[in-house]
Amino acid sequence: MLADLTCNYNGEGTGLEETTMTTLRSLPWALALIAAAVPAVAADLGHIILPPPPSLSEAVTKFVRVPAGHIALTHVRVVDGTGVAETTDRTVLLDGPRIAALLDATAPVPPGYNIVDLTGSTVLPGIVGMHDHLYHIAYPNIGPGGRGEEPSIVPQMTFSAPRLYLANGVTTMRTAGSVQPYTDLNLKAAIDRGELVGPHLDITAPYLEGAHGPFIDMHPLKDAEDARRTVAFWADQGATSFKAYMNITRAELKAAIDEAHQRGLKLTGHLCAVSYPEAIDLGIDDLEHGFWVNTQNDPGKKPDVCPESAGDPTIEHMDPEGADATALIRKLIAHHVAITSTLPAFEYEFPARSTLFAKSLEAMTPQARESYLYVRARMLSAPADKQAADAARFKHELALEKRFVEEGGLLIAGPDPTSTGGIVAGYGDLRGIELLVDAGFKPEAAIRIATLNGATYLGLQDRIGSIAAGKNADLMIVRGDPAKNITDIENVDMVFKDGVGFDSAKLTESVRARYGQY
Repeated sequence: MLADLTCNYNGEGTGLEETTMTTLRSLPWALALIAAAVPAVAADLGHIILPPPPSLSEAVTKFVRVPAGHIALTHVRVVDGTGVAETTDRTVLLDGPRIAALLDATAPVPPGYNIVDLTGSTVLPGIVGMHDHLYHIAYPNIGPGGRGEEPSIVPQMTFSAPRLYLANGVTTMRTAGSVQPYTDLNLKAAIDRGELVGPHLDITAPYLEGAHGPFIDMHPLKDAEDARRTVAFWADQGATSFKAYMNITRAELKAAIDEAHQRGLKLTGHLCAVSYPEAIDLGIDDLEHGFWVNTQNDPGKKPDVCPESAGDPTIEHMDPEGADATALIRKLIAHHVAITSTLPAFEYEFPARSTLFAKSLEAMTPQARESYLYVRARMLSAPADKQAADAARFKHELALEKRFVEEGGLLIAGPDPTSTGGIVAGYGDLRGIELLVDAGFKPEAAIRIATLNGATYLGLQDRIGSIAAGKNADLMIVRGDPAKNITDIENVDMVFKDGVGFDSAKLTESVRARYGQY
C-alpha cells in the first residue's frame, strides 16, 4: 500500500481519478508517505543548512535585482515541485524570506507589495542539488589524443561554482564529497554570513576511500577504526553528510555508517568494491550514480575489491523488468535507501548521444574547454561496438530509475560535475532534469525529483523543495514553459534565495571563462 501511494504521489503510473489525486496531494500526510522512504536518521539539520537570512555585503548585493521585502510575482505559471500539473496566471506573494501566499490572477495584490510582472515566465522551487561538487576535474598535460598524465586531480572551484549553481537555480546543494574540506566549511560560513554569494550548503566530509583509490587528493583509510575516527572528526568539524568511495571495504563502510548514524547524520556512496546489496545490508542511506556502479553481477567480482569493470557488466545485463532488477529495487525500498540520479555524468561519456552545451563551454577556461573537447573527440572515435554497449547501458539506467520511482523509491538528483570535464556547475543540474524527462518522467515529476525529493532526503521538506505558503522563498524564474517544453528550464532569468532575487545573467557573466581556473 505504501509503495502504491508513494508511486501515485510521485505522479507516475496512477490509477486514481485526477480529483482524487489532487485531494491526496493536498493532504498533510502525503509528504509523510514520501518521508517514509527516507532513513530515520534523526538529526534536524535545518538550522545548519538553512540558517537565518543574513545582512548582505556589497559583494553580494551587486548581483541582486529584487531586494527582499513584500514582493508580488504576478502573471506567472507555477510548477510547484510536488509533481502536480502546472497552474497558470498566478500571483506568488513573498514576505521577506518566506512565501506568503499563492493567488489567482483575479485576486487583488495587497497594498504595499512591489509588483514584478512575470508574464511569459514560470516559477519553480529552487533546485536541491544532491550531487553537486565544488571542484572541477583536470587531466594534466592532456593532448589531442584525449589522454593526460597521472595523477588526475580535482582543482577547487570556490569562486566560480557557487555563482554558477545559484545562477542556474540551485538554492540548496549537497557537496557530495570534498577535496578541500576546510575550504568548503569556510565557504559555507561566509555565504551564511552574507559575505559571499552562493546556495545553501550541506557540506559533505572528505571522501571515505579505501586503499588504491584513483585520486591523489583523497585520504586512504587504513581500517575500520580509521573510518570511524574519520567520520567522528569531520562531524565535529561541522560536516553534515558523508560519502563512501569506490575502494572502501565492507568493514570500513559499516564502521563509517554506524558512526554517522550515531550522530544523526547520513552517508551515501559511490561504490564499487562493495556491491549495492551488501551496502544496503550494512545500512547505507543513499547510493550515487543511479544503478550504474553496482558490481553485484560483475564477472569475477571478489569481496572488498573494485573490479576493473566497475559495474558495467551488471547494468548492461540487468533487464529493468527482470528478476535481478526487481529484487534489487524491492530491497532498496524495503530498507529505505535513496538513489541519486546523475544522468549527465553518463551522457557526457557518450558524446554521440549528447550535444555541446554552449553555455557550459562559455563558462570554461580555454584550457578546460580544450581538455574536454580532446576527451570528447577520443570518445567519439571509439569502436562502434563499444558505443553500442554504452548506449545500451544508458538505456537500462533510464529505465531502472523510472521503475525505481514507480515502485515507490525516493529518487534524488545531481549532475556530478566531473566525468569528462564537460559538466559545469548549475548547467549540469538543468540538464539532469531534461534527461529525467528522456527517461519517461513527466516534466513536473522530473522537477519534483530535483527539488522536493532532495529536500525530503535532507529532512527539510517543510521548508524548501516546493512552492507553498510558509515555505522559504527559494525560487527560480525561467522564461518559457518547462512543463510544455522541458528545455525552457535552461532559460533561468532570476533566482530567489531567502526572498532575495538574484540576477542570473550577472552571476554568470562574473565567472565567464573562469570555470576550471578558480
